[in-house]
Amino acid sequence: MANQLRITNHELASLADGLLEAGCIKFGEFTLKSGLKSPIYIDLRQIITYPTLLKQIAQAYLPVLSILQFSRIAGLPYAAIPIATAISLAGNYSMIYPRKEAKTYGTKAEIEGEYHAGETVVVIDDLATTGGSKFEAIEKLIGAGLFVKDVVVLVDRQSGAKESLEQAGHHLHAVLTITQLLDHWEANGKAAKEKIEETRKFLENR
Repeated sequence: MANQLRITNHELASLADGLLEAGCIKFGEFTLKSGLKSPIYIDLRQIITYPTLLKQIAQAYLPVLSILQFSRIAGLPYAAIPIATAISLAGNYSMIYPRKEAKTYGTKAEIEGEYHAGETVVVIDDLATTGGSKFEAIEKLIGAGLFVKDVVVLVDRQSGAKESLEQAGHHLHAVLTITQLLDHWEANGKAAKEKIEETRKFLENR
C-alpha cells in the first residue's frame, strides 16, 4: 500500500517497540476471531493504559487520512473507539460510531454522533485480519445513508482483509503491516527469532 511509504524508520521503530513493550502484541498460540490459530496476537485494547502511546498512534493515522476525502471518521467498537477519539482530537475530525447493539430505549440509535445522509465516512479500526468484522459495521453505516470508501487500520495482519474489502468496493489502508513489524523486531532482537519465523510461516501458509 502506498501509504506505508509515508511512515519513517524512526516512527516505525517507536511504534513497533512501544506496542511490544505495552503488551499490545504477544507471541504464543492464540485462536483469532476468524477461527485461525495464530502464533502472534495483537490486542490494541491495552493502549488505553498508555496515553503517550495512544497519542503517538493517533498521530500515525493522520498522514493516511490527509489524502482521503471524507466528512467524518467512524470508529468501530470497542477497541478502535479510543483510537478514533484520539484521532478526532489530533486531526480535528468529527467522529461517529456504529453501536454493536441498537439502543432499546430513547432514540434507539444504531449510530452515535451527528451525521447526515449522503456524507462519506472513513472507518477507523485497530487492525485487519480477514476483514469479516468490518462488514457488519459498514452495513450499518451504509444503511444510515452514509458512503464508505476507505477503511484505515493501524496494523494489517495480511490475512486477506485487503482483498475481501476490495472485492466489496472498499479500500484498506494500513499504517503498519505485520511484515514491517516482524522485520523490525528481527533486526533489533526484541523478539525471539524462532517466534518471528513461526509467524512468517503462518502468514505464508494462511
